[in-house]
Amino acid sequence: MINKNAVIYIAGHNGMVGSAIWRTLSAKGYTNLTGATSKELDLRNQQAVRDFIQKIKPDVIIDAAAKVGGILANNNFPFQFLMENMQIQNNLIDAAHHFGVEKFIFLGSSCIYPKLAPQPLKEEYLLTGPLEPTNEWYALAKITGVKACQALRNQFGKDYVSLMPTNLYGTHDNFDLTSSHVLPAMMRKFHEAKHNNHAAVTLWGSGTPMREFLFVDDMAQAVVFGLENTLPDYLYNVGTGEDLTIKQLAETIQKIVGHQGDIVWDSSKPDGTPRKLMDISKMHALGWKHQVDLEEGIQKTYNWFLENIENFKEVKY
Repeated sequence: MINKNAVIYIAGHNGMVGSAIWRTLSAKGYTNLTGATSKELDLRNQQAVRDFIQKIKPDVIIDAAAKVGGILANNNFPFQFLMENMQIQNNLIDAAHHFGVEKFIFLGSSCIYPKLAPQPLKEEYLLTGPLEPTNEWYALAKITGVKACQALRNQFGKDYVSLMPTNLYGTHDNFDLTSSHVLPAMMRKFHEAKHNNHAAVTLWGSGTPMREFLFVDDMAQAVVFGLENTLPDYLYNVGTGEDLTIKQLAETIQKIVGHQGDIVWDSSKPDGTPRKLMDISKMHALGWKHQVDLEEGIQKTYNWFLENIENFKEVKY
């Protein structure tokens, strides 16, 4: 068990995942959590990151920092998604190694796996086929992070582990329609349409792809599990082991939001990967399992959305 007074640096502590990790660690009695805003520390700047790590001397680094977005953002800004994510993670991993940080938890994404890999996705499928083109830039960056941690683990015996979550959602999510992921984007669209006389909602694609979703507090619990245990392998999937179609997801969100209008599917827009279900047997074998089911998680997320709606730009009724 790690000491509750250990210095734990959470990169990206203000984001959806980082803030959930911070809340979870605080609730468990960890007293020495550290973070830095993007204004205080530019994680793309190698020397700035080295100076920061040298100053705070963390016992653990949790890398929840990334440039993220949905299909539209990935398509429009491929260079930024590739380069900035590599800069962020490489600077953190390199500084951790340079200053002797023994424990590092790297967070990635299920998009690291090949587009047409067998389902459910096993960790050993990494680098066995082509990636999904709509997010390959982000995926490539994350793959290099996984491999950097594996290299340090193999060469120097460091306790560096990579956790690959399925699609995450929850409180403190991004609800900006130009850069958000599918679940929060749907939630906002249905909410705005509900307040516009239940207008029809147009959604991308055919609605047929299968997706798995994990509530962000469950992801935070998985990170704490990785923190408090020495995991024997370098890469672990984190998810629910259950998926549903995008159409079923839309109908679930529509019901919880209370929208009564039509759903229109724009099949001229891309669907992305046909299916992305994670094989989570490795984490289950170690003793971790998710706790929040999808409807409960969506309801919690929508409650938070309503409580914080004044902070979202351009919400029009």
